[in-house]
Amino acid sequence: MNDMDEKRSDSSIAPDIQWNERRPSEKLPAVESADIDPSTHRLINRKFDTRILPWLFGMWLLSFIDRQDLNLQGQKFNIALAIFYVPYICVDVPSNLVLKYCKAGYYLPALLTCWGLVGTFMGFVKSYGGLLAARFFLGLCEGGLLGGMILYLSMFYQRHAMLWRVGLFYCAAPLSGAFGGLLATGLAQIKTPGYNGWPFIFFVEGAITTVFGIVAFFFLPNTPSDAKFLTPEQRDAAVKRMADDSQSASTRDVDSEKFDWHWVKVALLDVNVQLLSLIFFLIITPIYSFSLFLPTIIKSLGYSRVVSQLFTVPPNICGFFTVLFACWISDRTKQRGVYMIVGCVVTIVGYIMLISTDRKLIQYGGTFLVAAGIFPCSPLVMAWLSNNLAPHFVRATGTGYQIMIANFAAFIATFTYIDKDAPRYITGHAINIGTVGAAIVCIVVLLFYNRVENRKRASGKRDNRLQEESEDRLGSRHPNFRLTL
Repeated sequence: MNDMDEKRSDSSIAPDIQWNERRPSEKLPAVESADIDPSTHRLINRKFDTRILPWLFGMWLLSFIDRQDLNLQGQKFNIALAIFYVPYICVDVPSNLVLKYCKAGYYLPALLTCWGLVGTFMGFVKSYGGLLAARFFLGLCEGGLLGGMILYLSMFYQRHAMLWRVGLFYCAAPLSGAFGGLLATGLAQIKTPGYNGWPFIFFVEGAITTVFGIVAFFFLPNTPSDAKFLTPEQRDAAVKRMADDSQSASTRDVDSEKFDWHWVKVALLDVNVQLLSLIFFLIITPIYSFSLFLPTIIKSLGYSRVVSQLFTVPPNICGFFTVLFACWISDRTKQRGVYMIVGCVVTIVGYIMLISTDRKLIQYGGTFLVAAGIFPCSPLVMAWLSNNLAPHFVRATGTGYQIMIANFAAFIATFTYIDKDAPRYITGHAINIGTVGAAIVCIVVLLFYNRVENRKRASGKRDNRLQEESEDRLGSRHPNFRLTL
């Protein structure tokens, strides 16, 4: 066996190793990551962590808190929840493309400021129709946030340093379930002439969101080359390491890449985009229903409304820490799918505990397992897709499409737990078991596909793409690009 055969054999054994030898036809980036001192990498990441992540954490925390309490019961409650997701879904892909055209450091705070204003004025709503209209515009403003934040982080962090950062802001979701419930309970006790209780939830939370958005305008950088808190040498290194991380999938940096409908087509025809969008749809169904109905589920165990809100705190705190742990270990091992399978299995066990007994302690314990299992799956599936797409416009389209498809689950989730199924809600729990089980099957299929595709690329069976199309138009289809498992 000659040297080249040995190298290819090694690659086929470990197809998820990211840095393989380049073929002669490939364009070398100006600087390899090995030429950048590891201490420089750490310093750049540390500066990005301290200057970017706190703002994203705050945005995501506020977005979930703003969805908490509508002071409604029954079918009206379900409809008011669902109307939010109509515009929320429609704007996902367009918003990501707009973010690429606009300055991301301005665009994300603008979204935050707009929905903060809408949320504030929701407190003045006096009719159910007015509430539905306000919820519609709230969804319109919030719709581009999650995909925009994922795309934004992918401009600053290398592929396998990104998930930990996604986890650091996404853990605000379970935290909001803990903090938001306590805040809503306290604000609802305020009584004034004309406004009793719940409107103050929107007044206070909306005002906080608006102020936070305005302040963020002045601090978020648009791209690595725009980061004023880096030295000129660090900015240059931050740009060059992203070029190296693209593995020949892009010949342009984020500042110079131009929109082309070709990249939209590449994204929509990608197997990872379609399967990971379906997987996200399947896992976000229990995520949404758990977040929206956890107080209802706990109240069905026989507790008062206030006590039920307090009892939502421990399961959500459990979810907070498991998100951080799962994202940390996933980045360390550069694996995504296996940790998603573990999370899904834990989730199913939790729902079985809720279904199989009427003992309160066991049922309450089941909510801990559901939170611990399902919350980490969301950042894992989003980062998994982002890792497997390049260049930036492919990532923008694919990420937006994934979140758009996933959010259709909201129409299932908001009608999963209905009054006639109280107090056991067996139908709702069974639906969630089914969606999570289907997600496991899809994850296994995708792991198999990506492993086979990596082996074909490592062995040269995809080199024909270099002759069929210009290298700079292959993106993540480039033979040298390795798919994350």
